[in-house]
Amino acid sequence: MKKFSSLLHCLILTPSRNSKINLLKDYFSNLDINKAYALSILSDKLSFQFIKASKLREIVYNNVDKNLFDFSYDYVGDLAETISLIWPKNNKSKNHKISSLIENIQTLKKNQINAEFSKILDQLSSSERWALIKICTGGLRIGVSERLVKTAIAQQYNKSLIEIEEIWHGLKFPYSNLFKWLKGEANKPKINFKDLFHPMMLANPLDEEKDFLNLYPKDFQAEFKWDGIRVQLMISSSSIALYSRNGEDISRTFPDIIENVKGEAVIDGELLVGKKFNPSTFNDLQKRLNRKKASVELIQKYPVFIRAYDILFYKGKDIRKLKLIDRRKYLEKFHSEHEKNKIDLSPIIKFSSWKELEKYKTSSIDELNEGVMIKHKNSEYLPGRKKGFWFKWKKNPKYVDAILMYAQRGHGKRSSYYSDYTFGIWRQKELVPIGKAYSGYTDKELLELDKFIRNNTVKKFGPVREIKKEIVLEVAFDNVFLSKRHKSGVAMRFPRIHRIRWDKLAKEVITLKEFKKEFKLQ
Repeated sequence: MKKFSSLLHCLILTPSRNSKINLLKDYFSNLDINKAYALSILSDKLSFQFIKASKLREIVYNNVDKNLFDFSYDYVGDLAETISLIWPKNNKSKNHKISSLIENIQTLKKNQINAEFSKILDQLSSSERWALIKICTGGLRIGVSERLVKTAIAQQYNKSLIEIEEIWHGLKFPYSNLFKWLKGEANKPKINFKDLFHPMMLANPLDEEKDFLNLYPKDFQAEFKWDGIRVQLMISSSSIALYSRNGEDISRTFPDIIENVKGEAVIDGELLVGKKFNPSTFNDLQKRLNRKKASVELIQKYPVFIRAYDILFYKGKDIRKLKLIDRRKYLEKFHSEHEKNKIDLSPIIKFSSWKELEKYKTSSIDELNEGVMIKHKNSEYLPGRKKGFWFKWKKNPKYVDAILMYAQRGHGKRSSYYSDYTFGIWRQKELVPIGKAYSGYTDKELLELDKFIRNNTVKKFGPVREIKKEIVLEVAFDNVFLSKRHKSGVAMRFPRIHRIRWDKLAKEVITLKEFKKEFKLQ
């Protein structure tokens, strides 16, 4: 556990990507059950049933003065760090292997958690406590993605990253077949494509000034960037599964897809809400997301379908190495063979120049797409974000000036700063919140806002501070919809701070009525 907690601390304090990779390579230079647990943790595949943030607070309150802990947590801003530092010192330190520690915790019954977990915290150093609590609550926030872990392992054992990505989602703890292959003791693990999520091909944001100098319209095809969630649909005679872009199995959430598709293929597409293949808003789709099970009423009110972009397998044949234009023929063939499936095709946009394509990108006729996708006609289906093949050309963002109302501490490296902001506009003489944002600002602006917030707090609500209504923020956002769930009646899509309007008075900010009129929400 000491080695793993040391690794996590080093990764947090190391900004360089290559240096992080070297730390990971060194840690995984030998492979055993402890490294299997570490791999599971770094890939966010380990969870504990009973140990959540609320349970940890309960355990701490039994060992530390409640008010002291609450004040400390408010100041520090990070639960794991607060507990690790405030936990009473003792002389019960004990060396734990990460494997035995986790296995011990996993066997605890619900009524044993308080007493036994307290004993475990007693036996760990402050850095080990911090690491364990991070593991238990999830979200390490150490600047390491799953892809970076795969890259480090590939480099350490002289394998290609693509080789590892091809089998990654079919691997199971304790990764015995992976470790044997890496050490040269066995062949590459064979995994049935029907049981495997295949890493998606991603697009790079288009840099209009640079990229268009080297891109030629005749080499590319375009389609709309639909405003849903990217999914992968696995269809076979033996099983059907639906995965999110991160490989999470979301089949149970969308039975109306699973029960209404046939054939044998792996489809890449966009999950959308709508009837008769007419997409509705992302706000409607959100009503179906993050639910373990959808009710019959919800399915009937917000039915979903898949708008297909690409096809990876057709009747058991891997066609990812084919050109995009050839894969499209297979996709069209599959669609014509199964017209009753809840799948339609993302139409290809015909264009002869970038200027002509820009008209589709900027068109305000259809607010249900985010812009256009530009894909090289000869591109293979390659996992990850490969340069030069696929580009996303998004619509220009919309902007509104809004007043800072509330602020909350961030997480990870921002846990000491008030970096999460709620902002609003006027409804007559009352301010109503229209969104939250925690990105877009510079480090300098973060420091300026943090200082203002600390010096101009009106009220405190736990970790949240109400602020004097003096700061105006220019907020950028992709789209906005009517919403009954929000007090203002509107919901923003991807809001972020564009700049601070030090020059503008709060009384000059528009009203909710004007906002709805400007963005056609009447």
